[in-house]
Amino acid sequence: MAKEARGIDDLTMWDDAKAMLRKAEAEGIETVWDRLENQTPHCKFCESGLTCQKCVMGPCRIIPTNEKKARGVCGADADLTVARNFGRFVAAGAASHSDHGRDLVETLAAIGAGETTDYVIKDGDKLRRIAGELGIDVDGKEDKAVAAELADLFVRDYGFGANKKLAFLSRLPKQRLELWDKLGIAPRGVDWEVVEMMHRTHMGVDCDAVSICLHAARTSLSDGWGGSMIATEISDIVFGTPSPGKAEVNLGVLKQDHVNILVHGHSPIVSEMLLASARDPRFIQAAKSAGAEGINVAGLCCTGNELLMRQGVPLAGNHLMTELTIVTGAVDMMVVDYQCIMPSLVTIAQCYHTKFVSTSNKAHFTGAEHVEFTYRNAREKADQVVRMAIEAFTERDQSRVQIPEGPMSMMTGFSNEAILGALGGTPDPLIEAIKAGKVRGAVGIVGCNNPKLKQDYVHVNLAKELIKRDVLVLCTGCATSALGKAGLLMPEAAAEAGAGLRSVCESLGIPPVLHVGSCVDNARIIQLCAMLANALGVDISDLPVAASAPEWYSEKAAAIGMYAVASGIYTHLGLPPNITGSDTVTQLALGGLNDVVGAHFVVESDPVKAAELIDLRIQSKRVALGLE
Repeated sequence: MAKEARGIDDLTMWDDAKAMLRKAEAEGIETVWDRLENQTPHCKFCESGLTCQKCVMGPCRIIPTNEKKARGVCGADADLTVARNFGRFVAAGAASHSDHGRDLVETLAAIGAGETTDYVIKDGDKLRRIAGELGIDVDGKEDKAVAAELADLFVRDYGFGANKKLAFLSRLPKQRLELWDKLGIAPRGVDWEVVEMMHRTHMGVDCDAVSICLHAARTSLSDGWGGSMIATEISDIVFGTPSPGKAEVNLGVLKQDHVNILVHGHSPIVSEMLLASARDPRFIQAAKSAGAEGINVAGLCCTGNELLMRQGVPLAGNHLMTELTIVTGAVDMMVVDYQCIMPSLVTIAQCYHTKFVSTSNKAHFTGAEHVEFTYRNAREKADQVVRMAIEAFTERDQSRVQIPEGPMSMMTGFSNEAILGALGGTPDPLIEAIKAGKVRGAVGIVGCNNPKLKQDYVHVNLAKELIKRDVLVLCTGCATSALGKAGLLMPEAAAEAGAGLRSVCESLGIPPVLHVGSCVDNARIIQLCAMLANALGVDISDLPVAASAPEWYSEKAAAIGMYAVASGIYTHLGLPPNITGSDTVTQLALGGLNDVVGAHFVVESDPVKAAELIDLRIQSKRVALGLE
């Protein structure tokens, strides 16, 4: 029997999204949900990880229950095939976030060498603090000199193990680092681990599924404690360390009487410069001369999170809202850098007056206009793009504009520095609240949307269930839009929390869900866990903490989940990765890793059941620490 198509109410929980889905249907615009339906049912071999296309002796499809087809042409069985596929999946995710970090290292090096005037050091104190933490002598040196030395250190972190171990491993509890050394998974170099994974998974190299999975952990750790952490810290140094402030979220942030520019992707290098141009009085006047009241910049996905954290720029939506923003008819330009940018956006933009501009040499889109940004020309190109947006505004058909009303307010900007600042400069008050049971634990809710699940439903309801249980929630990435639209990123949401968490939030004037940044900023969460563990003299795996990617879809999310688990953090997924064709790999993920690294994955799409599982983990860790 054919599966019944889902109605609009089954696709999303948001009125703004539903309105745009109806408009898209009326105007004949195909969306991600339409394409999912057209692709269903999915290939069962691919879903379970049992296909292999790594050489031209194949491609092979492994059928474990069929004696003649239980092995590929090379002899690889289900366990090896699934492990190879998962290893490469994680490597691609780690490479993506770490390549983001590489761009920021390049920018920091250019500042240090005096090769750019477009970018400067915004937080010199943090520059010097990070440099000192990593063993660089900063006394008597100008910021540029310190920046050059710090960039050089990070360049070595990316390379052939010149530093022996990644610099930020110094932040770990000694128990965790000793465990990684014993297991042989302490990351040596960001690029080293990714390349080695590609080598290991070539035919005839590493033919042991468990060995490959352990290297997947090592590869992911090179991202979490390497590429992503480097990206976060340099972004703070160059663009400013976030501090709490107010902003708005949902499609209502678009303005009918303004030039609307959306920034989408993951890198603040482009979006920060574009924002500077959009705020230039010359271009505001040019927009008014073109008939607009001004220029409105809003964000999508993680580029949006970067501007939201530092600049208070409104967030139009997350991954599954990107197409629907264009459907409003009010977007004059979408400017993209890289990652999570659906190629369908170019097609949909062509159905309206919207200009679609790509900016990165590593991310081209057929049909888009390419304006390449570098650290040498960034402001010049940003000016060019803003002029193009103003011109596009004059071509807008106002009769096709439909902007949902009522943006939601939210509080953002909770960097670790801001969190510690609110606590008086040390984690001690948070530790005392945890000991007293006012805050029973903490959970990071992170990551993407997936059209297989009702948009944002698991994000929102998992967060609500956790804060009821006095569990503090930290969020990043696409989860931010969901939890902001639900009103959970405002101090008033403390009324929905348990009595203990509510009292803490009210005393500090903070929400029960703290926005800590973009997807690379999950590095803030693992760093905060390390701070708490060091303060308590325990390993990260001993803490009453967990992570969750309720609606994930991407390779990057797999790398994030893997480095969370390898760091000792119990991690919930709303959907399984493509590993179910191997009992060995599945059992390792869902339990076996706990005996190896002190944490494992759990898969559950129901938010209430997921909250119960996470709560049991937090409760067991509190008991083990003598807190119950």
